[in-house]
Amino acid sequence: MILFPAVDIKDGCCVRLEQGRADAVTVFGDDPAASAMHWVALGAEWLHIVDLDGAFSGLPRNFELVRRICAETKIPVQLGGGVRDLATATAYIEAGVTRLIIGTIALEQPELFAELCAALPGKVGVSLDAVDGRLKSRGWVADAGLCVADVLPRIEAAGAAFIIYTDINRDGMQSGVNIPALTALCEATSLPVVAAGGVTNLGDLKRLAPLCALGLQGAITGRAIYAGTLNFLNGLAYTKELRAA
Repeated sequence: MILFPAVDIKDGCCVRLEQGRADAVTVFGDDPAASAMHWVALGAEWLHIVDLDGAFSGLPRNFELVRRICAETKIPVQLGGGVRDLATATAYIEAGVTRLIIGTIALEQPELFAELCAALPGKVGVSLDAVDGRLKSRGWVADAGLCVADVLPRIEAAGAAFIIYTDINRDGMQSGVNIPALTALCEATSLPVVAAGGVTNLGDLKRLAPLCALGLQGAITGRAIYAGTLNFLNGLAYTKELRAA
């Protein structure tokens, strides 16, 4: 299991939202690059970056900041938020991003999504973000009118490299991970799955551990490591032990 520390960028700050709501913001720092370097200094193996400004606007609002983080951290970075066309996707990869997380166009423009996967093989994944099983898009503010089962076959056929599943009700709420939903997803797809939303403490990572046998690749943690309910070093050590077992 890989532990992905999250660096969410909004208005130039490192923040966490509650349930993805733009009006429920906690600011954890005014320098997202410094936050990224903090997790790297502690031994992070990957970074999970979200351009929240981009997610809400549909445009890459923090491109230069992301480029700077990639250059300074020198570890793999996965990025989501505001990637809605091939030119943007290609520019981010050229700027040093390792892999891209696509949400809106994967749900709303399947042909364009397939084009991205073909142009950037192995580098494009899908963010499936759900409330009570219903998928959201456009920065989680629009109901896609779909559920996970509706889209799995086509994103697999399009060439998606991985899936990130977020339980929006739990995101930023420190309410625990949705094991039943993640289990069902891992059993339904052969793609690597990353869990997001609700990771609160080391116990949540332990509850996720059995899913590694079903294809769980990792877990994203944000508020928990900033607020201190999950000690990042302890979480990192635990996930490394799992991989070594």
